[in-house]
Amino acid sequence: MTDTGPPDRLAELAELKESVRLGPDPAATERQHAKGKLTAHERIELLLDEGSFSEIEALRRHRATGFGLERRRPHSDGVITGWGTVHGRTVFVYAHDFRIFGGALGEAHAAKIHKVMDLARATGAPLVSLNDGAGARIQEGVTALAGYGGIFQRNTAASGVVPQISVMLGPCAGGAAYSPALTDFVFMVRETSQMFITGPDVVQAVTGEKVSQNGLGGADVHAGTSGVAAFAYDDEAECLEEVRYLLSLLPSNNRELAPVTPATDPADRTTEALADIVPADANRSYDVRAVIEEVFDDGEYLEIQERWAPNVVCALARLDGHVVGIVANNPGAVAGVLDIHASEKAARFVQFCDSFNIPLVTLVDVPGFLPGVDQEHGGIIRHGAKLLYAYCNATVPRVQLIMRKAYGGAYIVMDSRSIGADISLAWPSNEIAVMGAEGAANVIFRREIAAADDPDAVREQKIKEYRTELMHPYYAAERGLVDDVIDPAETRSALIRSLAMLRDKHADLPSRKHGNPPV
Repeated sequence: MTDTGPPDRLAELAELKESVRLGPDPAATERQHAKGKLTAHERIELLLDEGSFSEIEALRRHRATGFGLERRRPHSDGVITGWGTVHGRTVFVYAHDFRIFGGALGEAHAAKIHKVMDLARATGAPLVSLNDGAGARIQEGVTALAGYGGIFQRNTAASGVVPQISVMLGPCAGGAAYSPALTDFVFMVRETSQMFITGPDVVQAVTGEKVSQNGLGGADVHAGTSGVAAFAYDDEAECLEEVRYLLSLLPSNNRELAPVTPATDPADRTTEALADIVPADANRSYDVRAVIEEVFDDGEYLEIQERWAPNVVCALARLDGHVVGIVANNPGAVAGVLDIHASEKAARFVQFCDSFNIPLVTLVDVPGFLPGVDQEHGGIIRHGAKLLYAYCNATVPRVQLIMRKAYGGAYIVMDSRSIGADISLAWPSNEIAVMGAEGAANVIFRREIAAADDPDAVREQKIKEYRTELMHPYYAAERGLVDDVIDPAETRSALIRSLAMLRDKHADLPSRKHGNPPV
């Protein structure tokens, strides 16, 4: 009898790794595809540069016993972890594998995620989670819950240190939903991804309300109603391509600047079209996105939370090849007023940009805060203060451009010179005042108007007088609250020059553990 010697270990290893990649059951892969969903490995391949993925702990298995778990110990334990590159830069990733335990989190599963999160923070690289899991693994009890606690703690520790992006590609219920909420951006895919704390069955049992999973926590709900999702897409391929685009606009960590690209759009290009885009009549609406397209490089920008609180636009774009964050009032939605949701949206975006060294350009055309009992009772004071706090606390270069209206407290909150804007520019159409001329005249001259033989004529006279005295375009410039009044056609070049001057800005915050912002 011939001794064949030890088995071919390399062949055994290759076979084992291939079986891990294919998953425990071909039928599970078919079921995943039948739902319009990709497998974890297929998603990672779309996210990362081709051939760049290095997997870690692929052969890990759980050690739990009871409820039949000891007889089901698949490799990977339902999550794929590792790193690769996006546009040549390192990115860490973990992806739930729904084919194994429904992607549910147990002790070993959590430990793998903890490790990749620790590596991301230690090496200063972004972290992307591809979420498609059924929550905590019930059979492992409190151990699974502790695993989630470790994820939440690491999300918080990495906040403002490395960009964290959550991509929702399946269900995410209960406590598991808090990890995406702690990250910087949430992407969702329509029809296949949902997020909620309590599911439809519990909602119906407790409140009597009958609702579907998508109606309760689908992509459109979170993109347009709750504001939880920054982006929503129709399919996974488009979604993951947009994640790659977002990463191309972000620095790897808080010690770096965002990547600079060679500019093909001339820095001295004039922007004559702005005179037609923005009506001279302050009461006429327009979509501020047209201004952004005209001013910033090649008309390209990535809008954050496009469908939620559309009265303020938050976006990332480039000016002369450098990434900037844009906060802009949008008169095309609710006249561009600031309300509770718009204040929250802009505040979080300002905080993000400041965390990652992204300069801020604020485009101002705001008639004030939205009046109303609902707004006051809903805490507009507290929520508006979030935006005020975010700007006051920001140390990145900050340039304000006042296009038309800038009234009252909303003017102050939209990064005015008085709260720390480095440069404030204005068009000749600017109207900076405590309130509009009509309202001001009615308050200041109410007795004189009431006593007049022709109140309407006197009111018009006083409105004109107020505009002449306090709302002419040079009033703020004369008092040093605006650095320059510019021709709208010079907007692009003026912003580029200002930000170039501010590129080496350094500002220190007071020595403290942390502030106590309104929440």
